[in-house]
Amino acid sequence: MRTGLKITAFAAAVAATFGTAYGVGTGLGPVTSEQRPVAHEEQHAGGDGHGDEPPGESGESAREAGEEAGHGGHEEPAAAAADAPGGLQVSERGYTLDLAQDRLPARHGEIRFTLRKDATGKPLTSYRTEHGKELHLIVASRDLTAYRHLHPVRAADGTWSTPVSLPKAGDYRVFADFTPAGEKEGLTLGAGLGVAGSYTPAPLPEHAATARIPGGYEVRLDGGLHPGRAGELTLRVYRDGRPVTDLEPYLGAYGHLVALRSGDLAYLHVHPHDGKPGPGITFTATAPSKGAYRLFLDFKHDGEVRTAAFTVHAA
Repeated sequence: MRTGLKITAFAAAVAATFGTAYGVGTGLGPVTSEQRPVAHEEQHAGGDGHGDEPPGESGESAREAGEEAGHGGHEEPAAAAADAPGGLQVSERGYTLDLAQDRLPARHGEIRFTLRKDATGKPLTSYRTEHGKELHLIVASRDLTAYRHLHPVRAADGTWSTPVSLPKAGDYRVFADFTPAGEKEGLTLGAGLGVAGSYTPAPLPEHAATARIPGGYEVRLDGGLHPGRAGELTLRVYRDGRPVTDLEPYLGAYGHLVALRSGDLAYLHVHPHDGKPGPGITFTATAPSKGAYRLFLDFKHDGEVRTAAFTVHAA
């Protein structure tokens, strides 16, 4: 997972066009293709407003409260500024995300996939551990009203799998966030996933500085995103009106933040400054372009991982 005080790998602004049901945000760049290398054959067959993940779905448990911070970390080279934003490509740097099926027959099912080496077509089976996991899987609906942070299990042959429960039918995007063993820099690959059923995209939620989630929690956002330059985001957690000062470590940190750009779902993952266990969690991030973004904050309290979501505009 992306670590450090600032993410700078999103200097290039690229966008995907989705058809009439989806609008592309203002200020985005040219369309990015999601075509696999020709050496590989296709193996594919044929919301909750706050984005909370059902308890236990990610395979996490209370034992993670004791996980140590500092499991590895990506070093962001200067050349990264020339790279495309994360998650827009199914193939990058010699690796390809190969979903076993690009459509689920129902909202409750299993996601199976392999990460392949383009040079040989063989599965990648050796990973660097990042924040206690070899791979982090993000699933988000195209309208950015549904979000899941999952941790699949890898079989000996390199196939990953995880159960998933999605709130509605429609179009989703799957992000695999990982670092191959022996490499310092991680990468995020993305692929489309459809869920069968009738579906009408929801409008992007309006900007609000406060997100309320079940259990009496309230998360307040200060700061914002700025295109091309670093900005601070501080999220403060309250419960029943009182500040929470006993947040629990989740995957080695008191909070994890994912930002997705509305339109093409360009992916930005940052981790917080070193700090106290609440109420404030501060991040530094750089937006790749102007436009609307959806922020998803994962934090852990009372033994359960909770998610707060916000819409912000970088301009």
